[in-house]
Amino acid sequence: MKDARRFVVKVGSSLVTSQGAGLDLGAIARWASQIAALRQEGREVVLVSSGAIAEGMQQLGWSVRPRSIHELQAAAAVGQMGLVRGYQSCFQEHGLRTAQVLLTHADLADRQRYLNARSTLLTLLQLGVIPVINENDTVVTDEIRFGDNDTLGALVTNLVEADYLVILTDQAGLFTADPRTDPNARLVAEANVGDPKLEDIAGGVGSVTARGGMLAKIIAAKRAGRSGAHTIIASGREDDVLLRLARGERVGTLLLAGTTPLAARKQWLADHVQVGGRMLLDEGAVRALRSGGKSLLPIGVRSVAGEFERGAVVACTGPHGEEVARGLVNYSAQESRRIAGHASSEIESILGYVDEPELIHRDNLVLL
Repeated sequence: MKDARRFVVKVGSSLVTSQGAGLDLGAIARWASQIAALRQEGREVVLVSSGAIAEGMQQLGWSVRPRSIHELQAAAAVGQMGLVRGYQSCFQEHGLRTAQVLLTHADLADRQRYLNARSTLLTLLQLGVIPVINENDTVVTDEIRFGDNDTLGALVTNLVEADYLVILTDQAGLFTADPRTDPNARLVAEANVGDPKLEDIAGGVGSVTARGGMLAKIIAAKRAGRSGAHTIIASGREDDVLLRLARGERVGTLLLAGTTPLAARKQWLADHVQVGGRMLLDEGAVRALRSGGKSLLPIGVRSVAGEFERGAVVACTGPHGEEVARGLVNYSAQESRRIAGHASSEIESILGYVDEPELIHRDNLVLL
């Protein structure tokens, strides 16, 4: 990370709130001090912070995370007050201004809002302001929430084209097994983000306040890698962890992107956490997409699931259920079902008109 100019730092709930026991202002002050030093070096930092719900739970006297979406929203509304105030006061000690940015999936699923969010964040960085980003838990529902702030951190990394995503957690990094239960667990110092073994060794959620877990971090690293960003998973309790990483010291687990960054429009397509529907493809269509750089034609589609309109982002899955691509569809779900399995020359006779010969044009399609 020695040559990195811009990076996203994600801190988890257990770090921000001392395992849910209230806001840890001491920890926030330490990160603020490190980020201030990085700013002096000319580096740009975007902070993605969990902790709003955990802080709200503490303020409301709740020891168990509620399941009700409305109670979670209420806890987030209460907790955001203390969380933002904590960051603002700690950064002010170093003469730095902060800005709160709350995002939902809808903000990034819509192309115009995606570009607006990007422009706002880049402007804040140009002004020397530290953006503090969180999912807008106060208004989202189960159907549209990111699911964890690791995913949000990856989306923001791609959004601002950061060089690195640094995920600070309560673990020293990724281990070959859970170090809390297996004394033989070894730290994975470095790996390629696309290595399938990573997901096999990643564990589950580790605390009562967190929504993520090591698996979520691995998946987030894969997502960040699509824009060419490397990911570091390290302990947020390490002394001067951000400064040491910036000096090039090896701390935690380094997950290398190892891929060529996607073009901006296709990165937006790949970043969709949720899609409008799914199309099951036959083997021939999968080969055409993967090796031939072809558009998706209706003849290669076996079935269509979901309800969507023309222009929606849909997922394309292979015969074994694996997602191979996603893109902007040229026909609605109802129309797609009618023409699925047919040649493009038959579209007009089936629908009574033809808009495009392809279900998804290759310019509007990204391979995963």
